[in-house]
Amino acid sequence: MEQKKPRSPEMITQEELFHPGHPACPGCGAAISMRLALKALGKKTMIVIPASCWSIIAGAHPTFSLGVPLLHVPFISGAAAAAGLKASLEALGDKETTIVAWAGDGGTYDIGFQGLSGAAERKTDMIFVCYDNEAYMNTGGQRSSATPPGTYTATTPQGKGEDKKDLLSIMADHGALYVATATLAYPQDFLTKFKKAKAKKGFRFIHILSPCPTGWGYPEDKTVTMSRMAVESGAYPLVEWEGGEWNTTYRPSFQIKIKDYLLSQSRFAHWGEEKLAQIAQRATHQWDRLTDHPKGLKG
Repeated sequence: MEQKKPRSPEMITQEELFHPGHPACPGCGAAISMRLALKALGKKTMIVIPASCWSIIAGAHPTFSLGVPLLHVPFISGAAAAAGLKASLEALGDKETTIVAWAGDGGTYDIGFQGLSGAAERKTDMIFVCYDNEAYMNTGGQRSSATPPGTYTATTPQGKGEDKKDLLSIMADHGALYVATATLAYPQDFLTKFKKAKAKKGFRFIHILSPCPTGWGYPEDKTVTMSRMAVESGAYPLVEWEGGEWNTTYRPSFQIKIKDYLLSQSRFAHWGEEKLAQIAQRATHQWDRLTDHPKGLKG
């Protein structure tokens, strides 16, 4: 399939629903991502947050950082609580408010997967967002099933041996109405996908690559650069699943090598050329499988 034409530029609203003064780490990709998401979703939104970095970033009463209603829930129950909230609103006659479960990779890929699977299978009318910083960053940087192979974490001091769980395909196979990837370095693509998800009814899943300076090991002023390197190298495809097929929403330049993207992070700095090439090849396989123009990249 040919790549879609570039999306026409749209004005980004000046309204801010994510307030300054929050306690996120400097350069936190999850904080920037929430700010962008709320610009697309608007005030008629309720956010459900299971245990994660965002349990802290949201702040404590009366200094919440969000300008929309927020429900904190246990690690395992993000999707279940969001489904219950949606049912409650519908019982009250409210069919307009958008319900969003906003979870880290631990609350999505691992501890929260049971509820996520159930909500997707039941076609619950909600948006489930995974901001993926590729480890349990709020509790010390332990590996999750979203952690890429070869990554040094607190619980994989020799590097993680397993591949990253293919959650995108799992969500598509569950019959999700809409599945998409996004990252903050491409705000127009990001906003367009959130607006599209908001306009739909049914179960929608958005995966955000959310760089973490402390967990990944890069300077805190390079978060946008890290996101861009991930996309331009082909390590992170910007795609969407709609109408039974994957479509590429942005075709990168491939002028950045996956190896250079990996070496810009201390969590991969302990590996030599051979291991880096293996990790890059796995990323290449992911690209070829999800995108509509296989490339067969070299790392």
